[in-house]
Amino acid sequence: MRAIASTPKIDEMLAAGAPVAIGVSGGKDSQAAALATFRHLDQVGHTGPRLLIHADLGTVEWKNSHPVCEELAGHLGADLVVVRRKAGGLMERWESRWESSRVRYETLSTVTLVPCWSTPAMRFCTSELKTHVITAELKRRFPGQTVINVTGVRREESAARAKATIADTSADGRFWNWRPLADWSVADVFAEIDSSGLDPHPAYRVFGMSRVSCRFCIMSNVADLTAAAAQPEAHDLYRRMVRLEARSTFAFQGSRWLGEVAPNLLDDAERNALAAAKASAQLRVAAEKRITKPMLYVKGWPLRMLTDGEADILASVRREVCDLLGLRSEFLDRDSIHGRYAELLAAKPAEKEAA
Repeated sequence: MRAIASTPKIDEMLAAGAPVAIGVSGGKDSQAAALATFRHLDQVGHTGPRLLIHADLGTVEWKNSHPVCEELAGHLGADLVVVRRKAGGLMERWESRWESSRVRYETLSTVTLVPCWSTPAMRFCTSELKTHVITAELKRRFPGQTVINVTGVRREESAARAKATIADTSADGRFWNWRPLADWSVADVFAEIDSSGLDPHPAYRVFGMSRVSCRFCIMSNVADLTAAAAQPEAHDLYRRMVRLEARSTFAFQGSRWLGEVAPNLLDDAERNALAAAKASAQLRVAAEKRITKPMLYVKGWPLRMLTDGEADILASVRREVCDLLGLRSEFLDRDSIHGRYAELLAAKPAEKEAA
């Protein structure tokens, strides 16, 4: 089998018996990373603790993902630690993000509505529901120790990952992030899994998908979204996500609506709601374009009072958006907007003192 990549620092830590935690999702890369890393640890005589750790994302997970991780752990004779975000899974996070955006807009605590979905540039699905809960658990299990955190990241996966290093340290120095499969190909990954006698996640060879993460992932292409929607286990989640698209007027993938992938799964009311949301989205975007750049939300907002002309622009935009989405707000004219900005600016000294 193909050798894995390492660095002198990782070799040094392994020789010293540092804890090794391998993140597993049920996908092919983490499965292969666990198999290859355990073989390497045995070869170098690693005597420290080692485990697999899985972040459960809730209803967005494929039903086979956890069993694949359990079977892998049994094959390796390793403990499988499962962690979850206490406030709920990813679907709940998307829904609560929309509710927060709605409330902030109605109370004029922001200038424009914020998309509910995670994006390639804003992957809180990874940072909040995976990285944060995993690192918190590892710090609890290994207090005062530096932990080697293994992932299945491969450079050929994307332009961003092409820049990935073999290993680097976290900002607080508590973790060394090790990417032993950085230079592996897809063929290498499946060869590793097949040689072990284990099966990869059925999404690859049964469902016909190219990647496995959430049932519907913000990074998925149309073919993978279509393949996912064809699976009966994904139908309830699909409809729930489309209802959020309709409620928020934000498409799941920027300009790509999940509801267009498998409209046959929706009833007439859901299809009508989606069509109305798409029309409202165009009108919302057109209205928000009237807001000038100096008026937009920035860190520390608001920085100043608006001019009368700016307040009139914001008022007209807010009236349109509230009408389109059925939102309720008291701040829909020049005077109420000036009053709200004055209130927000007056609160800043108190906020600084409290900090």
